[in-house]
Amino acid sequence: MEEEFMWEEYLEETGGTAAPHTIFRHVEVSLQSSFQPGMKLEVASKSSPETYWVATIITTCGQLLLLRYSGYGDDRRADFWCDVMTAELHPVGWCAQNHKTLTPPEAIREKYSDWTEFLVQDLTGSRTAPANLLDGPLRGKNTVDLIVAGSVLELQNLSDPLLYWPVRVIQNIGGRLRLRPVGLSERHRAQDTWLFYLDVRLRPLGWALENRLTLEPPTELRPLLSDRDWQQALQDAQADGQKDAVPLEVFKDHADLPRHAFRTGMKLEMVSPWEQLLIRPVSVTKVYSDTYFQVTLDDLCAEAAPRSAVCHANSPGILPVQWCLKNGVALERPRGYEGPDFDWADYLKQSGSEAAPDACFPDTGHTRGFTEDMWLEAVNPARPEEVCVARVSRVRGRLLWLRLEGIPSALLPLEEELEKIRDKQRHLSAGVLQPQSECIVDVESMDIFPVGWCEANSYPLTPPLRPVCQKQKKIAVVQPEKQSAPPAEAPPVVACQPVAMDTGAANGRYCCSRVFVNHRCFSGPYLNKGRIAELPRAVGPGKCSLVLKELLSMLINAAYKPGRVLKELQQLQEPGWDSQEETLKAKYKGKTYRSTVRIVRLAEQIPDFCRKVCVKLQCCPNLLGPDLRADSCPENCSVQTKTKYTYYYGKKRRLPRAVGGDEAKPARRRRKRKAIFVQKKRRSSNMDFTAAGSPQDSDEEEEEDEELMQSCSEGSSSEPRDDQTDASSVEATGGGGRPRRAAALRRAFSAAAFGSFGSGPFGAAHQPPDGRRRSTRSLSACSQNNRQQHKDVKVEEDGQLVLDRNPLEWSVDEVVQFINSTDCASLANIFKEQDIDGQALLLLTLPTVQECMDLKLGPAIKLCHQIERVKVAFYKQFA
Repeated sequence: MEEEFMWEEYLEETGGTAAPHTIFRHVEVSLQSSFQPGMKLEVASKSSPETYWVATIITTCGQLLLLRYSGYGDDRRADFWCDVMTAELHPVGWCAQNHKTLTPPEAIREKYSDWTEFLVQDLTGSRTAPANLLDGPLRGKNTVDLIVAGSVLELQNLSDPLLYWPVRVIQNIGGRLRLRPVGLSERHRAQDTWLFYLDVRLRPLGWALENRLTLEPPTELRPLLSDRDWQQALQDAQADGQKDAVPLEVFKDHADLPRHAFRTGMKLEMVSPWEQLLIRPVSVTKVYSDTYFQVTLDDLCAEAAPRSAVCHANSPGILPVQWCLKNGVALERPRGYEGPDFDWADYLKQSGSEAAPDACFPDTGHTRGFTEDMWLEAVNPARPEEVCVARVSRVRGRLLWLRLEGIPSALLPLEEELEKIRDKQRHLSAGVLQPQSECIVDVESMDIFPVGWCEANSYPLTPPLRPVCQKQKKIAVVQPEKQSAPPAEAPPVVACQPVAMDTGAANGRYCCSRVFVNHRCFSGPYLNKGRIAELPRAVGPGKCSLVLKELLSMLINAAYKPGRVLKELQQLQEPGWDSQEETLKAKYKGKTYRSTVRIVRLAEQIPDFCRKVCVKLQCCPNLLGPDLRADSCPENCSVQTKTKYTYYYGKKRRLPRAVGGDEAKPARRRRKRKAIFVQKKRRSSNMDFTAAGSPQDSDEEEEEDEELMQSCSEGSSSEPRDDQTDASSVEATGGGGRPRRAAALRRAFSAAAFGSFGSGPFGAAHQPPDGRRRSTRSLSACSQNNRQQHKDVKVEEDGQLVLDRNPLEWSVDEVVQFINSTDCASLANIFKEQDIDGQALLLLTLPTVQECMDLKLGPAIKLCHQIERVKVAFYKQFA
């Protein structure tokens, strides 16, 4: 099974640095809210829901808006937060259309004598919030999310800027759109185009006709359909576009192209769009308008077919004459050029042309902060649908040389055209195989993305190619299952087989022979007997830590609930062990859980380690170990019941081994816990929650789920925090069984894990409202958790935070205390260093957090999620 690629691990392994997220301007813009500060809207009055007043958007945070009523001027004391998904918000003019009353707030009612005149002046020249963002399916969505599959846009022709044709959105990946010309079907998917939604070639439907441009399908696509079919496709697209038009807010961030100063005959340098890693001389051969012009590749051979491209003043890759010479970059001379060395002065004199002045080009020295050896994610030019791990290998002015680590450089042949351009001598020096895994991009390119962009948008990332021969650090040799007894000597090592063995004797202190999985032994309540039977008979030989890490990973994957086994292994530790920390992962229902487990390093400690693992997992002590139990187990575990092993070897062990009546005590304990449950039940609803889906007893499983949600899941899942639970999927029992509500358990414990604060502004424990009762186990587990030394935070019906103090009054220490109680505790020192109090906390946004705290996208989003929870609670309780 291929190992999941993790950026954090890879950067730590390579010692690399991720490119700062803030230097990817197009990504930063795509994360902004559709609502902009300064927009006006009409808000229902809190004191009288039948009356409304005009408010201005001060700032945004996700779906939360900070508003200020018109008339307050610069006074921010009455600012209030509202949730665009729940508040009654309308565009300016809605009250007049629906015969509603506009009444100013009572606090400022006497400020102006003529409020009508005031509103006329206040609204003149202002921008109202779009109606479709306040109601309907697009309500509260970010700009990038307004483009949905099926939306119709207009795309500029690559070879003629005056021609457009409608395209349909097939996919929207974080603003990166997969587009298909209208009229074409899935069988023409090879003609799809990938562009970021901010690309200047994209326009709203109807833009071409409004600007007196022509709608024609691209020349190379016309043979695919008849003229009648193309026209019918155009009519259908226009009808669809009018029915579900893309909001114009999508194009509010499109840059207006400046006028250019190029003239026909001017020469310049350009990164060749037809050849990899080449910069060539080109000439301006046509000027379409004051915005667009055409350049053609210089080729002095008589039989050469012209190659042209449409450019504008901000086109990436166009460079002034002598740029390559000044930046130490090789300039490819024109094909057919005679002379040992290419010289621009001689070339311009021979051709009787002039160089384009430097003023025609954008800032060619602007690097936007990119440096060599930074890591990022980049589109593969040969396969635009593929995004790869990339490293900046060189920076020259605005140009970046990228190494796409996921593409083999020695497997793709050199293009035939390059063979014609390069002479034989240069072929021999550079090698016949041209590395297609490298490319040149502009610092403003929309085909490069920050580390973690693919993961944030659930899009596959092509990981780096790992060498077949790994260093002594990967995976130990796994013995085939058919092998019934250990061989006398280790099997021969095949060349390039990843064997984690030190050079020298295999029986060294830090190496072990093999660790066996005895399939006949009792597997306990956590491990699936069928999956255990499918595991290899042994793992090893190899380095002790690697052999055990592989063995534990196999056990986790063989569990009913991998996250629960990971949680048990997390607690595995003995003072006398010579151990090291290893990160293990568990996948369950689309979520990935990670935890650090201590693994012994010495061969003589392996038997004790394996036995401790078995005891933790409540299985036979001989299930794992250096000894093969081919026929029978000394514990005679195959004839024992599950109850015996759960009691004697499980974590609920209370008594020494006994028989008969001694087992009555656990039963009395259960009756006592049930009595507690009955008492709690009187104060709550008549509904109960219990977990299902495991062969374990329901009471035990429920308690396990709670502990899991408070330990392993907490802060270790790659999923959003509110969903970080490894509880089983809960099914409703039939007949007289009690309803099972896993979702309610998740919400209750997510909030409990989030809000274990204690003193300060966060309050004490709160009994959930009627009809949403947490189980007795959840109440006791939260209060008895050793790591939670404070009372629970109050929890509402939907699991949101409830505060006892207005967060605007929080001090810096109280803010730090709040951050420490979340899964962003590692960032608490930043809040203390920056003196962020409650007021500053409520004004933080994602761009501010990324820029001022220099955080990666993932941690920044998690932090803003926690801040947003406070904002929601603040709005509902104190605004």
